[in-house]
Amino acid sequence: MQLETDTADLKLRRIIHLLKGFSNQGRLLKGPWNPGTSMFIIFTRSSVFTSKSKLSLYFTMMKQSACRQLTEPGFWAGVLVVLCTLSMGADVHQDLKTQSMPSRVLKRHKRDWNWDKLYVSEELPPQNPPGKIGKLDNTFFNTSSRYILSGEGANKFFTVNENGDINVNAKLDREEKSIYKLSASIINKESGKPLDKDETFVIVVLDINDNSPVFPPDLSGSISESSETGSIVMTVNATDADDGSTLNGKIEYKLLNGTDLFYINKKRLDNVGEIRLLKSSLDREKQSQYIIAIQAKDLPGKEIGNSATTTVTININDANDNIATFKKGKYTFNVKEDSKQEYEIGVLDVDDKDEIQNKDPTFTIQHEFDEVFDIKLNNEKDGILTLKVPLDYETRNIYTFHVNVDEHTVSKSPDNQGPNLQKTAEVSINVTDVDEPPVFNQTKYNFSFYEGQFSSPIIGAVLAKDPDKTGNKIRYSIEDSNCPVAVDPVQGHLSVKRQLDREQQSLHTFKVTAHEDVPNGLMSYALVNLTVLDINDNAPEITNGTLHVCESDTAGTIIGTVGANDKDESSQRFTFTLAKKSTNFTLRRHPNNTASIELKHGGFSTESSMKYELEIEIKDGGNPEKQSINLVQIKVCTCHAGRRIEYCKAFAQTGVSASALLAILLCIVTILDVRNKAEVMTIKTIH
Repeated sequence: MQLETDTADLKLRRIIHLLKGFSNQGRLLKGPWNPGTSMFIIFTRSSVFTSKSKLSLYFTMMKQSACRQLTEPGFWAGVLVVLCTLSMGADVHQDLKTQSMPSRVLKRHKRDWNWDKLYVSEELPPQNPPGKIGKLDNTFFNTSSRYILSGEGANKFFTVNENGDINVNAKLDREEKSIYKLSASIINKESGKPLDKDETFVIVVLDINDNSPVFPPDLSGSISESSETGSIVMTVNATDADDGSTLNGKIEYKLLNGTDLFYINKKRLDNVGEIRLLKSSLDREKQSQYIIAIQAKDLPGKEIGNSATTTVTININDANDNIATFKKGKYTFNVKEDSKQEYEIGVLDVDDKDEIQNKDPTFTIQHEFDEVFDIKLNNEKDGILTLKVPLDYETRNIYTFHVNVDEHTVSKSPDNQGPNLQKTAEVSINVTDVDEPPVFNQTKYNFSFYEGQFSSPIIGAVLAKDPDKTGNKIRYSIEDSNCPVAVDPVQGHLSVKRQLDREQQSLHTFKVTAHEDVPNGLMSYALVNLTVLDINDNAPEITNGTLHVCESDTAGTIIGTVGANDKDESSQRFTFTLAKKSTNFTLRRHPNNTASIELKHGGFSTESSMKYELEIEIKDGGNPEKQSINLVQIKVCTCHAGRRIEYCKAFAQTGVSASALLAILLCIVTILDVRNKAEVMTIKTIH
């Protein structure tokens, strides 16, 4: 039995293979083969039929699309297929018959749903009675059972009757939904209990060519004018809602104009059209934009089909293919002689048909004149003639030279070329005279002068002249009344008005005014720096003039170090000595301009009423040498370890130094002298 079944299955597969051979448009719907039902499905384009000993469903579908099928070559191939199938069907059916029926127990427990995928064409109007697209078959089905559909579209688009026939009740749209997933159940009518496990299946909605291609909005592209033949300009991608796996959803393109410059590939698998350059003859300066009409049509390769048209904008991008040239052969400018450096004299206009980003001129000024003038670019990429150095009418009042323009980044074959291009221009600069203020022979003067007394007050002189041809006389002045320097109004000699003190102010800065000695004459200023030089006119002063001795200090203890300071700019080499010998302290000089004070003995006590002082003489070693005698006070203190002070007692002074005594005596003498003179004057007045 198994061998016969396999032989029958093989025969049926041969029939299917034969059917495929008759029509390239036929397809076998793959699925598990069930020899018990002998069911298979064949469809040609949008037609479907199922065969189980007869082809009733096929002819039902044929009726629904008869008009359309009669006009297609596939119809006659289908007729031939049907004839061959009928001729072989009886033999196959006989081979598939079962020689012996299985037992009821095996049937009852065996799951045996018999169907495959079901197909229905879209856009078919509802029929009365509804169109049958397939049939449910289960070995448990009898008069006490019924089928139930559930899932997508069940009982709305698809229904099943008491015989298991699946009907379609509404018009379907594949573009809205192409596959419906459903489940089939078989239950007992009375108890409602399932007689077998549910089985899922799908209903496939077959596509018809009911949609036209659609272009996206605002299509535009661009290409450089220097592009080579075959360069891609842009791509277009129209869409078609029909089945993309069939010709209904595939698109071919066609240009409706502009075919002398552009072409488009007719068809690609991804429905993308590439617009390419047919000739490398684009010139943006002649035409910068093209409006191209494009047609998109489905069913590529066939004269029929749905189509749509749109326009695309192709912009031609500029390339640097034009040489920059002067707009004229001669430029003339007038420049005032007092114009400053970097002054913009005028514009050298340049003509370049390219867009501004591809306008790239380079200017070259005739040799020697390039030291006086320069050229820079403005926003429009024209040349701006500028001054490198100031001009002087009295020295030179006219300049004539040539300027060349070139463009090194232009393409190898520019649109404009030849000997007649205006690449050289003559430039004439007329320098105009202006009434200029006096000009000092220096922008800044630096002088130096010693502080203190002087034999001659002259520190130097300034000089200014009128640069104009009139050559007016000049008068000098210093406006700052606090300035320690005066200027001769005619000669410009500078002299100090008083003694200078470097320690008070080491630098004096002031302005000297030069004024044309005519009514409404112009004026100018010069800056003068006067540096005050140092002389050794200050005596050194002691630093750290207060020391202390601890009660616990012994002989040789250094109780402190003194230093010196001098306001002068001397070499700072100080010499320290005791102006008056001391029985308690000694002084030891050091090479770092300091001196240390040492004890000759110990035994100092805060109980003593003595207050100790040292007179130290300091010399600065200058020329002339200055010296001073400085008093150093020494306190006696109670100290902690490390000579840290705990307590120092203040004492009344018991002794007077020689210097102090001398000062007191001088004061007494002065007072007595003044008193005697007053008495003499009184006597004279009485007499």
